[in-house]
Amino acid sequence: MNGKSWKYGDNVNTDEIIPARYLNTTDVKELSSHCMEDIDPEFVKKAKEGDVIVAGDNFGCGSSREHAPISIKAFGISCVIAKSFARIFFRNAINIGLPIFESEEASAGISEGDEVQVDIDSSKITNLTTNKEYSFTPFADEMKAIIQAGGLMEYIKANYCSS
Repeated sequence: MNGKSWKYGDNVNTDEIIPARYLNTTDVKELSSHCMEDIDPEFVKKAKEGDVIVAGDNFGCGSSREHAPISIKAFGISCVIAKSFARIFFRNAINIGLPIFESEEASAGISEGDEVQVDIDSSKITNLTTNKEYSFTPFADEMKAIIQAGGLMEYIKANYCSS
């Protein structure tokens, strides 16, 4: 995963990621068009597919809506790096196949606009702008397989459903 970083602070909540006024749709394209709208109204105009969101502590706090990680993934963000994630957001992100990585050092060391590379196999985050490398806690094999399959449903279909 490689992309330009978009940096946010602590306690970015699910209403800021996808405002509640857009929760009357399950259309992922519609959701993605409002991604990060209440914290960064210009986000969808300036970010591009493959970019990376970097944030502080407790990213995805607030309500337990799945719409928040879905809007990020549907927009095309390759991953989210944060100091920590709200527990329900963390689980929802894994379940839909959105790669998320906890790294206090990367969260502090990456600035907006830095080019970032993430290698899930080596558990390394590289800031290509500063040539600094950070680690993150590796995922358990099954969680990694769920992310790589594109989410829990795709993982189950591939591993437990006969054709």
